[in-house]
Amino acid sequence: MHNKLGEFIRAHRERTRPDSVGLPDGGRRRTPGLRREELAQLCGVSPTWLTWLEQGREVQASSKMLARLAEVLRLSAAERAYLFGLADRLDPHHDDDGGGTAEALDAVVAAIGAPAYILDRQWDAVAWNPQAARLFAGWLPPRPQPQSRPNLLRYMFADAAARELIVDWPERARRLVAEFRADIGRHAGEQPLAGLIAELSEASATFAELWTLQDVVGREGGLRRFRHPRQGDLSFNQVTLHPAKRHDLKLVMLL
Repeated sequence: MHNKLGEFIRAHRERTRPDSVGLPDGGRRRTPGLRREELAQLCGVSPTWLTWLEQGREVQASSKMLARLAEVLRLSAAERAYLFGLADRLDPHHDDDGGGTAEALDAVVAAIGAPAYILDRQWDAVAWNPQAARLFAGWLPPRPQPQSRPNLLRYMFADAAARELIVDWPERARRLVAEFRADIGRHAGEQPLAGLIAELSEASATFAELWTLQDVVGREGGLRRFRHPRQGDLSFNQVTLHPAKRHDLKLVMLL
């Protein structure tokens, strides 16, 4: 198997100047970048472990360790995403906004003339438009609040209003849990996903039961029906898309 992760780390190690990470730049070096021993010390791991990682041996790199590597090597946002993708790990900082990301997401949903919202990997709503807020009044506030990320699963399983709004709630709840499991895949045991699953399992016996079923289905579109307290019976066709540069996000439109 081609060692893409190790080659990527080694290439960026060799192009990272010692003085950029607070090390003296003196002495003879085969390459102008960091030695393995230096990078290992900065990341708090053994040189042997780092050598094995670069060589593609059977060692596991945690999300925390990859984050430290990305910081020491001064990786850009695209390089950091590529690193975590190669290692098949979740970036603990993948939701951090970088230069207007939040404003761009708000502009996308605002331009859609139907209920629309954007979910992150934890299924927190990170952007939505007024039409979505009116439809999901118990979940989405009229305007996004600073540091507030309304979670779709918490609303579905912890808010009694969801059972009244969503037609055929039991079937939609069953499918939603199966879609969530498919969406997060092998990352279910990593934080913050593991904490969310534990919280939901403790708060909702229904979620706990559905989670243990191990059902997996794709997040498909189709008919979605609601019984709204003010607008009456409503039917939409749901369409879900992923932004090209943010595969951890999902744009959901009810047309």
